[in-house]
Amino acid sequence: MASTTTTASLTVLFNLLLLGSSIAGEHFACDETTKGLPFCQMKLPIQERVKDLVGRFTLQEKVRLLVSGAAAVPRLGIKGYEWWSEALHGVSNVGPGTKFGGDIPGATSFPQVITTAASFNATLWEAIGRVVSDEARAMYNGGMAGLTFWSPNVNIFRDPRWGRGQETPGEDPVLAGKYAASYVRGLQGNDGDRLKVAACCKHFTAYDLDNWNGVDRFHFNAEVSKQDRKDTFDVPFRMCVKEGKVASVMCSYNQVNGVPTCADSNLLRKTIRGAWQLNGYIVSDCDSVGVFYDTQHYTSTPEEAAADSIKAGLDLDCGPFLALHTEDAVKRGLLTESDINGALTSTLAVQMRLGMFDGEPSAQPYGHLGPKDVCSPSHQDLALEAARQGIVLLKNHGPSLPLSHLRHRNIAVIGPNSNATVTMIGNYAGIACGYTSPLEGLGRYGSTIHEMGCVDVHCNDEELFSGAIDAASQADATVLVMGLDQSIEAEARDRADLLLPGRQQELVSKVAKASRGPTVLVLMSGGPIDVSFAKNDPRIPAIIWAGYPGQAGGSAIADILFGTANPGGKLPVTWYPQDYLTNLPMTSMAMRSSPSKGYPGRTYRFYKGPTVYPFGHGISYTNFVHTIASAPTIVAVPLDGRYRPASNVTVSGKAIRVTHAKCAKLSIGLELDVKNTGSRDGTHTLLVFSTPPAGHWAPHKQLVGFEKVHVSARSEQRVGINIHVCKYLSVVDPSGIRRIPMGKHSLHIGDLKHSVSLQAATLGVIKS
Repeated sequence: MASTTTTASLTVLFNLLLLGSSIAGEHFACDETTKGLPFCQMKLPIQERVKDLVGRFTLQEKVRLLVSGAAAVPRLGIKGYEWWSEALHGVSNVGPGTKFGGDIPGATSFPQVITTAASFNATLWEAIGRVVSDEARAMYNGGMAGLTFWSPNVNIFRDPRWGRGQETPGEDPVLAGKYAASYVRGLQGNDGDRLKVAACCKHFTAYDLDNWNGVDRFHFNAEVSKQDRKDTFDVPFRMCVKEGKVASVMCSYNQVNGVPTCADSNLLRKTIRGAWQLNGYIVSDCDSVGVFYDTQHYTSTPEEAAADSIKAGLDLDCGPFLALHTEDAVKRGLLTESDINGALTSTLAVQMRLGMFDGEPSAQPYGHLGPKDVCSPSHQDLALEAARQGIVLLKNHGPSLPLSHLRHRNIAVIGPNSNATVTMIGNYAGIACGYTSPLEGLGRYGSTIHEMGCVDVHCNDEELFSGAIDAASQADATVLVMGLDQSIEAEARDRADLLLPGRQQELVSKVAKASRGPTVLVLMSGGPIDVSFAKNDPRIPAIIWAGYPGQAGGSAIADILFGTANPGGKLPVTWYPQDYLTNLPMTSMAMRSSPSKGYPGRTYRFYKGPTVYPFGHGISYTNFVHTIASAPTIVAVPLDGRYRPASNVTVSGKAIRVTHAKCAKLSIGLELDVKNTGSRDGTHTLLVFSTPPAGHWAPHKQLVGFEKVHVSARSEQRVGINIHVCKYLSVVDPSGIRRIPMGKHSLHIGDLKHSVSLQAATLGVIKS
């Protein structure tokens, strides 16, 4: 999305250019003069209603509905509507479509997405979506919000420096896709074709650079191979559309292989709308059409830009550009009115599915939701639980954690994030119901001695070091709350390195040396941090990563440190050493390594070098042992009868096109016994990775399934995991074709390994 400055200017433009345009909270409604017209008849199919409505607009009215600040059409009883609202991890006031005040001064602010993703808990993600959409509907009913929310962000966290990586579910495409589908289902509800709110998966595609070394997202051309696009960048979006049934997809600012994504018919019309069958609308990132005309100079005239985007499949422009230039594009013969009708059909159908033409909200299925349903106790409890589940215990030597109520009564709480509030909710957040800082949370477990140590996370001097060192020397335990904030990593702000900013590392080491009791390092950040110094320092026996843990972050951190909650989070990104970045520009998009060029590869799937902490790392206060109860050793892959393999030729070592296999019910069922051998109840995350047979174009390993299970102390649970063969055991060849390698696939679950041999149901080779 656009920066805050751009957002403000766009809002002014909307109001100036689109007279009678939207105000947050105004509702579409069929009034007394129009309720008898076909588009207001709820008994008719939505497509009939939309067709009738589109046919009643003039060309001038149509073009003013192609933008996020959609104009009113008073003669048809249609009020203005602001499409742009955000709900990344709670209802946000970042977009002009939502405001707080009066009976609803704020909304529940859940942990930032990167933290929630660390829970590896799809049930939790969907539950958060349900709560957010409850609060969104309540605000809509009160005239405080719209119903179209441009969330979630499901881009791959490809480079650890990316300032917006915090908004994403991490570096793994399957994890990101499962998050997308789960959160979207929670937001949109399960009432058939009707929508509770309309979600949007963004930013399509290969968007993961904001502003690095003089290159910004408005000018960047991402050079991406077909292979990397199909097996990495597109995967979360495909899952969001096909499995989550999302109502919208947003195209990004950048170009992909020389073509702006919002003008690329191969991406929009052929892929999203065609191959994936999006039932909804495609929207531009804010002012993207203007960007590819004014900044990228992709077209010679603004009319050509308007025509190119709509013909490529864009339905809605975040910004005024299409309202200003589309009518002239029609007059110049660059675009037909039929093209515009197609775009309006997509957007109006979503509004119909939301009930915006069904009368006043109070008479609709969610009409009962109101202020009492925003920031309710149960919603705030879920925010706390989400933070607990997302916190990752990285190191616990001794073990030193959990701290004891009896032995650690006096706690030194130190660091620039020690009393953080707004920092905890990350970006694209609204106004939280309230905050519990780490200092406040720890104060519920004992007396605290508080010293900042640094004025802020930039930690430019040591002026406050002495107070922090003195506090640590007096306390029974020391908790250092360090890390980053939005001044270091944010939209339009990529990081320069992976180290703690300024003199934070020096402060941590000096405090640890002086501490009378155990020293615990707590890190707040979206992206990874090279804390090798602390990992290797015996005076720092425990490290936890809290991400940006949301409004209840301080309570969750304290609950983890004192053992009220047992940590179960796993890292959704690789934590690299600082020298990983040597000669690695953010602009290099290739995922796979190239040893001959000294290129290290990206993410755990393709990088084999040293790490600070690997993807999926996270320990517990108890111990889990798992064994395989049942798993197949051979799985037959039935071939589509239309393809006739040559007789008597082995398929061993071959890779069959996914489109040549009968995929519908082709899965591998695993049953695992998980035993908690410790003395504490705990939740364990089973991560199942696969290494395909050698000789293919595959990752070193890839996540193919995960499951969360709670196991009481000294007890055992059986867990079933189904792995869809075509979706998760397939690989993508250099031409961008997804194939299933025949032969032995090695499944890894922790220290366990199990081989499954895939064999074609009829022996032979399928020609591609």
